[in-house]
Amino acid sequence: MRLAGAPTVGVLALQGGVSEHASVLEGLGARVVLVRRPEHAAGPDGPRVDALVLPGGESGVIDRLSRRLGIADSLRDLILAGIPTLGTCAGLILLAERVADPAPGQQSLRVLDVTVRRNAFGAQVASREAEFVLAPGTADAGSQTGTEPGTTVRGALIRAPEITAVGGAARPIAYVDGRVVGAASTTLPVTGVAFHPEVSRDPVLHRMLLDQIDGSAAVTARIAPRVHRTADA
Repeated sequence: MRLAGAPTVGVLALQGGVSEHASVLEGLGARVVLVRRPEHAAGPDGPRVDALVLPGGESGVIDRLSRRLGIADSLRDLILAGIPTLGTCAGLILLAERVADPAPGQQSLRVLDVTVRRNAFGAQVASREAEFVLAPGTADAGSQTGTEPGTTVRGALIRAPEITAVGGAARPIAYVDGRVVGAASTTLPVTGVAFHPEVSRDPVLHRMLLDQIDGSAAVTARIAPRVHRTADA
């Protein structure tokens, strides 16, 4: 059962930049739950979080752990049910429908209609911060508000993936040097970016995630039995 009061955001806490996301979310007034097992995100009474964050890190490690610990299927069901979700860097790879160059055995949740290529912006030493202009109306899917024209977000590119193709169920929302580094689903409140706004402590995307919660509530209620079955499995 979701808790009354402050929105509850589950941050996948298997590896990577978990504390940075938690700090930004708590600064916006959200309650953070670290998701390490399926029951942290959903239980017999349905979803236990109002939104999800999939952080950066090593995408192959996060994928393997999420499947080994039985979390991957629960995350996929929650996201397809309409739980607002933000993925950054490795989180974007986890959300992607297609990974062009997966590590051996690597899989993804296949909920965002994009193709990604890992480590497209070079090694760790090539890391840099940049300011990204978000496409107007970025938060339209399931949200009460969309971004205004000219809205920017500052983030760090660290061994970042590139979005090399965007399918019909998604649209690009951010570019750098003419390359796509952010996309949003047109059917679900799901956003994935190649950069790390949590490192720059820019709250624009996290605030957008919280804004999407109200619009997703009705959808989530309709699919609670499906999530229930997954949690019991």
